Parts: sequence; C-alpha cells; structure tokens
Amino acid sequence: KEPAATIVETLKDVTSYEGEDAVFECRLSRQTTQDAQWFLGDVPLQSNEMNEIAVQGTRHTLILRKVTLEDCGPISFKVGQHTSAA
Repeated sequence: KEPAATIVETLKDVTSYEGEDAVFECRLSRQTTQDAQWFLGDVPLQSNEMNEIAVQGTRHTLILRKVTLEDCGPISFKVGQHTSAA
C-alpha cells in the first residue's frame, strides 16, 4: 500500500473581481493515486466548463472561470486525511 501523500504547499486566499478567473494551487509531498477532491463550501467540484481541475505531478490546480458573487466562499482541497482551505 502506498504511503499517504501530505499537503506541503497549502492553498492561498484569492481575491477576484466578478468575471475574472480565480486560480487555486496546492502541492502534495508526492504523486499519488489517492482520491484528491476540490470543494466550494460543502459542494464537491468537477472539471467542466466553469471549473478546470488539473494535476501536474505533485501540483493540483483549480481554476474557477469567470467568477460571480455566487462563487464566493471557502475553497478546500482534500487528499486522504489532509485538508487545505482558502
């Protein structure tokens, strides 16, 4: 069983204006096959035309496209037992 990845670079708070993209980045201690999940509040986010979720090695990125006031709220990233929020 692979050792659990930990979050080594946590999320930073992002301030965006309506219509701009908001970019969140998190870095893990290692590449992992563990489920990693982004959340807006309690809602799990999927990659679609409004949200772009990307993984490059140990870096996990979430881009919220053309944010609106409804997108305001806590963003969190969870992998295994570890969570980072902004």
